[in-house]
Amino acid sequence: MNTAGLVRHASVLVILAMCSACGGSTIAPSSAAFDGRYAHSSASLNVVPQPSGSVLDRTGQSKTFEYIVDDYGSYATIFDYPKSDKRIGKIENVGGQACTNALYGYGKKTFWIVAGSNQITEYAVPKKPIKTLSVPSNEMPSSCALDDSGDLLVGILDGVHSGDIVIFKNASGTGTDISTPLAREYFEGYDNHGNLFFDGLDHSYAPQLDEMPKGTTTIKTITTSNTIKLPGSIQWDGTYLTVTDMNASAMYRYAINGTKAKLMGTVSLSGAGECTQTWIAMGVVFCADAGNDNGEIFRYPASFATRRRCKARRA
Repeated sequence: MNTAGLVRHASVLVILAMCSACGGSTIAPSSAAFDGRYAHSSASLNVVPQPSGSVLDRTGQSKTFEYIVDDYGSYATIFDYPKSDKRIGKIENVGGQACTNALYGYGKKTFWIVAGSNQITEYAVPKKPIKTLSVPSNEMPSSCALDDSGDLLVGILDGVHSGDIVIFKNASGTGTDISTPLAREYFEGYDNHGNLFFDGLDHSYAPQLDEMPKGTTTIKTITTSNTIKLPGSIQWDGTYLTVTDMNASAMYRYAINGTKAKLMGTVSLSGAGECTQTWIAMGVVFCADAGNDNGEIFRYPASFATRRRCKARRA
């Protein structure tokens, strides 16, 4: 998959992001065998797409859009894969991570991007800004996630409240800061019950996964049955909670029971250098590869079957 349009990594480890957002589900789910190093059994995964909105062009045909977001103060690149692998648009003066209003698959007509060192902006597809929210000027937001009620959560990478999370009720207002055990917050995502999971580094700079159960502000640390080398994206895949390991080029699929996360399978992102944010769409997973300065697409769950490399060069 060769293109001159994908984004180039600029030496920032955890703030290069991929977000699939908004459109008809034109990518068919895979029926191939799961790429597994299973803890207990081998199986195949049936991805059940969520209903998604669609964006109509002037001919009435639905479109899909994918976004790769560069580091702070740069830009987001817009694609319409699988129609093509050419860059079709750009959003200037943004950077960081992105999120949309779906657990996985394609979002419903809007998405959020960290738009500056202390701001995040909501966009209507493909790139019309709707509104901007801010965290205090001495904070650096790292990530965002939306729950099913429309509340927006923003993680803090660095600053006075480094490691905290900020909840914007109904994605508006000034936000409520919630202290966490982390020194640096990297990524977060919700499961199908509305429980928030987030990761990063603790105050000893060791990887840590935490949970804030739905309806509470209580934080509990989750112990994983395997070792995560460098925690990355968190996302529900329709069956399990997934955590990307940026150093291992792998996605771990967990069953959560209390404060324990049992490894149920591993998706290998073979050949990737360092997938920062990943996004599970319809039968594929997108990787924003900071290690290789590339964007890459893997079949999900059989990621080894159709790995596609996207040359990442700044236009």
